[in-house]
Amino acid sequence: MTAPPPGNTSERRIAHLDMDAFFASVELLHYPELRGQAVVVGGRSVDQPVMEPDGSRRFARLRDYVGRGVVTTSTYEARALGVFSAMGLMKSARLAPDAILLPANFDAYRDYSRRFKTAVAGIAPLIEDRGIDEIFIDLSDFDEDSQSLARRIKQAVFDATGLTCSIGITPNKLLAKICSDLDKPDGITVLGMADIPDRIWPLPARKINGIGPKASERLGKLGIHSVGELAAAPGELLVRHFGRTMGSWLQQVAHGIDERPIKTSREPKSISRESTFQRDLHAKLDRDELSEIFTGICLRVADDLARKGYVARTIGIKLRYADFQAVTRDITLSTPTADGRLIRKAAGECLKRVPLDQRMRLLGVRAGTLLPAAELAAPTAAVQAELPL
Repeated sequence: MTAPPPGNTSERRIAHLDMDAFFASVELLHYPELRGQAVVVGGRSVDQPVMEPDGSRRFARLRDYVGRGVVTTSTYEARALGVFSAMGLMKSARLAPDAILLPANFDAYRDYSRRFKTAVAGIAPLIEDRGIDEIFIDLSDFDEDSQSLARRIKQAVFDATGLTCSIGITPNKLLAKICSDLDKPDGITVLGMADIPDRIWPLPARKINGIGPKASERLGKLGIHSVGELAAAPGELLVRHFGRTMGSWLQQVAHGIDERPIKTSREPKSISRESTFQRDLHAKLDRDELSEIFTGICLRVADDLARKGYVARTIGIKLRYADFQAVTRDITLSTPTADGRLIRKAAGECLKRVPLDQRMRLLGVRAGTLLPAAELAAPTAAVQAELPL
């Protein structure tokens, strides 16, 4: 197989910068004595380290955790033991019982996120913010070679945060995202379209951002496991099994084709909050506790809207039962709002439309169809209300 002509992407130079084990690395700045150890972030406030009389710290161990929490992140040493983000902490405890357990500190993570993005912007200002620990950077207008430019950006990030990052530099966002993960941690990967057969095609198809577990499973049933096998697959086969839009996209991305521009500003589509309970709750037996949690979620959504300067026309809820079955409902408001009281009322109406006879493990509230708050003067008062039954 040969790589396709580079086309318009040959003029572009796009970087994806991904901080290395970001949350865990921030924690290691505060607890340097844990470097080189298996550390898992995702505990509760009760898992805070305890200062001993001799000045040393006593840390919680993963084996002692009891609850429904999930791993926020883990150090590379913990990952070597099979512990990864989004894994249940109880399951993780079976894999790495002696791992250190730390509670998440999102205020610190946001602070270090701002630091590294500011440092990068001082060198290359055309940045697309992709989350707390990753960004895309357009380097097309730089004369400097990719390796030295990547080293300069990495040094600026380290000087500002004391943390390392990995960078992939390629002709587009699709490839850059893949490449930033190839030489972690503290890596630099520079790749051109001609390198796709050697560097990209041997990778599992799931390495392409957008091919999730279900799509990967469906591809596997067709005998397609690697990106190269996907690139060699007949287009009509992909269209027949995935539809015209998805099938065409799969064929393009397997050949490294991606024309998406860097978006230096991004309007959020929705704002949501959710809570996973420490124990399964019942709408009637645990009415007061659920009501307090539900109202708190709504108020946090209202606070997020106000802080980011938006109002919402659609309010929805997500509910996951004890058997992991999930349901969603939403409602469209006559007037967009960021008022916690109105969000609580609308979410309550949604909740009336779902069965409440089973125990629940998760409850979430989502504000969608967002508009800038400047277009509507929205009050921010909020009140406690009972869970509707």
